[in-house]
Amino acid sequence: QVQLVESGGGLVQPGGSLRLSCAVSGSIFSFNVVSWFRQAPGKQRELVANIASGGSTNYADSVKGRFTISRDNAKNTVYLQMNGLKSEDTAVYYCNADLLNSYSGYLGNYWGQGTQVTVSS
Repeated sequence: QVQLVESGGGLVQPGGSLRLSCAVSGSIFSFNVVSWFRQAPGKQRELVANIASGGSTNYADSVKGRFTISRDNAKNTVYLQMNGLKSEDTAVYYCNADLLNSYSGYLGNYWGQGTQVTVSS
């Protein structure tokens, strides 16, 4: 029932910016930990950034200072602002979320289908 839909990917030149969105629908929920992962061709999926329920954030060393993860609870959406993009940022980006329910306590962990980010001149 719960769906995570990523959007905002595309082709961008080196040094450019993109903002990815992860819209969550299908259930009454609140966010616990929400993460962005990415998987480049021939590479394992890696954690890019996450944000906890209290607002604390973590970033992979490779994206610190360039990427920012944020939430808009009113829109049930998580964002990844990506600035100063490099060719090595090229990957499929996936949203992952632990969702809570005020009645049951925990809804589950969910993945989106991914959005392609390509950084190339």
